[in-house]
Formats: sequence, structure tokens, C-alpha cells
Amino acid sequence: MPTLPRELPPVEDLGGGVWSIPVPIPGNPLGYTLVYALETPRGPVLVDAGWEHEDSWAALADGLRTAGSDPADVHGVVVTHFHPDHAGLAGRVRAASGCWIAMHHADAEMLRFIAETGVGNGTGLEVAQLRAAGAPEDQVAAYARTDPRLDPPAAPDTELAHGELVDVPGRKLRTVWTPGHSPGHICLHLEDADRLFTGDHVLPRITPHIGLYPFTLPDGRPDDRDPLGAFLDSLAQITDTAPGSVEALPAHEARFTGLAERAAAIAGHHTERLDLLAAALHHGPATLWELCAVLPWSRGWEAMGVVQRRLAASETAAHLRVLERRGTAVRTDPPTGVLTWRRAHG
Repeated sequence: MPTLPRELPPVEDLGGGVWSIPVPIPGNPLGYTLVYALETPRGPVLVDAGWEHEDSWAALADGLRTAGSDPADVHGVVVTHFHPDHAGLAGRVRAASGCWIAMHHADAEMLRFIAETGVGNGTGLEVAQLRAAGAPEDQVAAYARTDPRLDPPAAPDTELAHGELVDVPGRKLRTVWTPGHSPGHICLHLEDADRLFTGDHVLPRITPHIGLYPFTLPDGRPDDRDPLGAFLDSLAQITDTAPGSVEALPAHEARFTGLAERAAAIAGHHTERLDLLAAALHHGPATLWELCAVLPWSRGWEAMGVVQRRLAASETAAHLRVLERRGTAVRTDPPTGVLTWRRAHG
């Protein structure tokens, strides 16, 4: 039988036909994803589904039974974004029930991009991107020995757009596009209950990863992506979308109120990092790897493995893209292939 982590919280009836089902992420410090089940006359609709793993499936199935249903009863799964701890089990739920899967069209496009390029699947592209970041060869070699590959999540049946209502019989669940953590990340406003499912967009304690990756587009398209800029715009938008009294139901940690205050705190965190990077550029041109080392990280740059460093580099690149857009930093692509940034106008 699968063994669930001791710290997994209980399944909760949140009232108003909404249940919270913790689904473990084995081997991950986040611990679990909070999957929400909305009762409807045609069976539950899930907000996210959890990680693809036998322990996770057992927890989701048991949680649905605690809520009075079963995986075979599910009417639909709407995923806040395509990451595996949110969308991983959606295909298995669909196989058990025949339900639909919905996600924002930008994340559906991202799945197609991943399938075409192999980004995130341990390919030569990943090694080339690490070299472009200025990673030392021993770090590149260490990454090449890892196996970060994951099966991609199931493709959606329905691609959502901002403002669109999700097929939740008897309820009003509206799509709120909040790009940043992923291109098609969505929050979901349950308008008839004054609740907002925030996915990873706004969490009560930690800040979501906002990364620019790959650092250069491998297919030759103009590189105009700005995930952190989009995220900061989304933070400002989300507090305008939902009333001040809304209860936030995130995918990790615990539900909370005070959404506007928390969004402002997260924006402030990124402002501090932008200021640190801008100050670092006063000392002269630097590679992405060098700039990562000047930023504070929860585990510390020196303590990170190369997989975690690659994530940190993508987050640093996202901040540098904002500085580029603001006219504070300039990126150069020298013949060596190693990207460098310098202070603008100096």
C-alpha cells in the first residue's frame, strides 16, 4: 500500500460545496498540492489534480471518497497551470471518468512548445542553455548526468480564455488569467461564494518561481518574453478582480485572507531583487551565473545543486529582462555564446 507523508493534513469540507484534498508530492519540500473539489449535480469538478504518482493517486481517490464521490464521478478538471504537481494526475482522472480537462490556451501552447523543442527533458538544448548562462563546465557535466525528465501532462480538451466561465453546473467559476509563474497560469474566481482559487500565483508565505527559460529561444523567434513583468501586472490585476473580502484558496500551504496585502508584499520582494541586480551591474558586465551568486536564496547559492541553480538562473534572467525593458540593463550575446549583462548608459 502507498505510504503517505505523516504531515499530510486532513481532507476538509470548506462548506458551500467545496472540499480541500491534500495530494502529496513525493520527495518534494512543498509536501503536497491542495486539490479542490467543487460539488455539482453532474459530479465534482476539480481545481488541479496533483502529481502523477501512486501515493498521490491514492490520496486523491481517498479524498474524493471522503467527500462522497469517486474518481469515476469527476465531471471535469480545470488546472491552474501545466506544472506536474498541478496537472500530473489530470489524465489519469480523465481515464477513470471520461471527464474533460481545461487549461488556459497559453499553457496548452506551452505544452506544444515543450513537445517540439524538448525543453525540460534533459536534452542537449538544456546543456547549451547552461553554457549560455556561464555555468562552469563541471556544473554542466553534473547536470548532464541528471535525469530531470518527466512525462508531460495530458493535453486539455478545452482551452480557456480570460473572463470565460468554466463548465461547473450550478456555479459561477470564472477564469482570471494571471501569467507569470507559467504563461497560462489562471486563478479561478468562484463568484457565487466569494472565493478565489489562486493556484501558485499568490501563496500565503512563499513566493512562486518566476523564470525566463530557455534564456534564448531555440527556434529563432524574437525573444520578447517578460514573465516577471507579466506577473507583476497580474498581481496588480488580481486585487482589482476579486473583492477585498475574498477568501484565497491557494494550491500550497493554507487558505488565507488579505489578498491585496499579500500581493503587495510579493511585489515588494521582487522590487528588492531588481534593485540588487541593478546595483551589481554597477561593478561591470557579468554573466547570468555570476549575477545569480550576488542574490540571496533561501538555501544559499553555494549550497544548491545544479538543477536548483538552473531554476535560480531562470529566475534571475526574468529579473534581468525587466531591467532590460526599463532601460537599466543591456544584454550582449558575444561570439563565445556566453550571455552577459551590463549597466545601460555606462
